[in-house]
Amino acid sequence: MSDHHLLNVSEDSSLGRVEIAPEVIEVIAGIAANEISGVANMRGNIASNVTERLGKKKHGKGVKVELSEEGILIDVYTVLDYGISIPKVAEKIQDSIRSTLKNMTALEIIEINVHVVAIQIEDKTVEPKTETK
Repeated sequence: MSDHHLLNVSEDSSLGRVEIAPEVIEVIAGIAANEISGVANMRGNIASNVTERLGKKKHGKGVKVELSEEGILIDVYTVLDYGISIPKVAEKIQDSIRSTLKNMTALEIIEINVHVVAIQIEDKTVEPKTETK
């Protein structure tokens, strides 16, 4: 995806144009996904992890937005908590992203693909007991 693509969202051009950068959609989608109970965190794909290490900051970590002829496609890379229903949480993520983007940008999304890349198991380490004499 090129950084020069902007989504034209203004219907009335008498006052000028309103354009939204795909990075804005990535950030909104990432925040909407993180608000869902059961989402431990977001994780980028291998390509975004490499670009982060090379110095490019990725604001929509764990979210990839693709603009196509048909519309907008979103891929979300998540780490979920252990013990939750993955299909239910994935559906909640999709609903949250779709409704948040609809309310904030009035854009219609064609696809929201949720990729569960890991499960976070809560660390339940027990403190060793110290003997008192």
